[in-house]
Amino acid sequence: MYGFSVFVNEELTQETLAYMEAMAKSGFRGIFTSIHIPEDDDSKYLNGLQKLGTFARENEMELVVDISGTALERLGYSLGNVKPLVEMGLTGIRIDYGISMETVADLSHQMNVALNASTISARDLDELKSYGADFSRMEAWHNYYPRPETGLDEIPFQKQNQVLKAAGFQVMAFVPSDEKKRGPLHMGLPTLEKHRDMNPLGAALELVKAYDVDKVYIGDPEISERLREQFHLYMEENTILFHATSLLSEWDQHADRVAGRHRNRMDSARDVVRSEESRLQAKGPIEQGLTMKRSIGSITMDNDGYGRYAGEIQITKRSLPEDERVNVIGRIDEQELSLLEFCGPGQLFEIRWEERE
Repeated sequence: MYGFSVFVNEELTQETLAYMEAMAKSGFRGIFTSIHIPEDDDSKYLNGLQKLGTFARENEMELVVDISGTALERLGYSLGNVKPLVEMGLTGIRIDYGISMETVADLSHQMNVALNASTISARDLDELKSYGADFSRMEAWHNYYPRPETGLDEIPFQKQNQVLKAAGFQVMAFVPSDEKKRGPLHMGLPTLEKHRDMNPLGAALELVKAYDVDKVYIGDPEISERLREQFHLYMEENTILFHATSLLSEWDQHADRVAGRHRNRMDSARDVVRSEESRLQAKGPIEQGLTMKRSIGSITMDNDGYGRYAGEIQITKRSLPEDERVNVIGRIDEQELSLLEFCGPGQLFEIRWEERE
């Protein structure tokens, strides 16, 4: 499941509400917010939280709030009675520190509870069991890290996730935005440091496929329309969208054939993504065209010099030498190279040409 962040210390403008609508329509099913920054205006938080609750309820979305007991009391609520929060539209509370495991166990019978995934200990688990916690309503949420060089190392991250999964937790982690990054640093809000400058969809897919993560949220307040469409196509149609630039001097039938939907062959190659249907769709002669060294992300089409392979469309997953039998048609966007790793057997993908600057 995928979600996004909205920060209620800032006013929920019409622009923000429109963004939330677009994210919901694109397939995002969760909202995360935080309300325990002490210097901010309490009334602003409460008003924003009520609006988020209404939106989440109307769109049947998860709404999880990162909160401390003190901040909750300042808003006129308490952990002893969370029914008003549930009625407001909150589906879960993320608790980090200062709240006993006994209170957490009691909360788990009233709403979903998310604990800090990095700090849950064996002792905490024993206490939760002794207090009769409902583990089916408990999750483990990692933090995001605004300052560069402070994001988590992937090896202990994966080991901790394996422990959490064995204990029955669902695990959540954050990826950064590609566009509007939260201040004051504006350096992205990832969980893993390696994801700070990575394509967010690639980072999300890596979390799910390689690191035992069940839920991925965008940490920053906004992503681009382009990235939103990439997430939408993947979530709704299991299709990875690549944006590409043609290297041909003139638009021709070969570039036109490359554009559109493809499926990687089930016998997935080590070096290239192979369009399963491309050779069957080849029409007419394919003469030798632009041949050159094929850097990672090169989009190619085999010419007639390759005999029965003529017309096959590929995307290179590693650098390959020039081959006079292989025409280089274009290249995918450098920021999307990480997505190639997830074009496994039978994976659908789409190539979309962009105008050259």
